[in-house]
Amino acid sequence: MKYVEDPRELDKFDHQYDSEEDIEEAEEYLESKLWVKLEKFGKKLSFARDVVALYQYLIDRDVSWHRKSIVVGALIYFVSPIDAIPDLAPLVGYLDDLGVITAVLKFLGSELIPYYERD
Repeated sequence: MKYVEDPRELDKFDHQYDSEEDIEEAEEYLESKLWVKLEKFGKKLSFARDVVALYQYLIDRDVSWHRKSIVVGALIYFVSPIDAIPDLAPLVGYLDDLGVITAVLKFLGSELIPYYERD
């Protein structure tokens, strides 16, 4: 799969994740983008540890693809250059990302606790 910087390429991920194959494709995309964004902005983000825990959950082979699809959507939104509030806006730019990540954390609840311990 070829990754490009053109935001329009993200449209191919704007659909339901109907299979494990779709989830694996999205995992590859996230792998290429997530660490770059966390390295660049991680020290400024209070929820960087949550993002890493979600990623650890995503790559766990014991988690069903149905559950992973929720995490994929949130993490793709996080790494996407197209946001409701652009990330370039100081402090406020990450509020939408924080909202999406918080919603997923709330939904998954205690399922994520073991993934924080893997740091």
